[in-house]
Amino acid sequence: MLTSTDFSGLFNKRFLDNFFPIPADSSLQLGQLTPQFILPDITNGSLVKLSDYQSKQPVIVLLTRIFTEKQYCPFCFPHIKALNENYEQFKNRGVELLLITSTDERQSQIVVKDLSLKMPLLSDPSCKIFRDYGVGQALGAPLPAQFILDKQGKLTYKHLFSFLDHNASVETLLSFIDANLMNE
Repeated sequence: MLTSTDFSGLFNKRFLDNFFPIPADSSLQLGQLTPQFILPDITNGSLVKLSDYQSKQPVIVLLTRIFTEKQYCPFCFPHIKALNENYEQFKNRGVELLLITSTDERQSQIVVKDLSLKMPLLSDPSCKIFRDYGVGQALGAPLPAQFILDKQGKLTYKHLFSFLDHNASVETLLSFIDANLMNE
């Protein structure tokens, strides 16, 4: 499960490609469509297309920071757990959560099992989606960010990582949904 001393698998090409800090600078503007993607859903083995949700339901794209299947970001680990524990609250509001990690499929399968994830976990080891969304990187992995898309796929909310405000809390996300998307 989780250890604080096992760094096996950490130093790989993805780590080196994301080592030098690049601040989050997402140029995505509220009201615009966000970059599309097709990624494998590790929780059920299917492919997820962001476009499949357009005209159907709001989506929260959750870019998270997991270094390896044994090394989690200390800011993202509690965030992932809170999202997973509250997944039904999002589903009950008609909102899908798409958690995206840069770990490869094998590492992601271990994460799904160890955390008993209910929500989809999408694998993007190339970090293309992280770069398309402009979330930045540091110390071997892309930085976390959260993007709420309305039913039409337009950006209605974004939260980029900072050391003062790491991730948008479950409460913040649910409050935004309740105030802005429940009457769509």
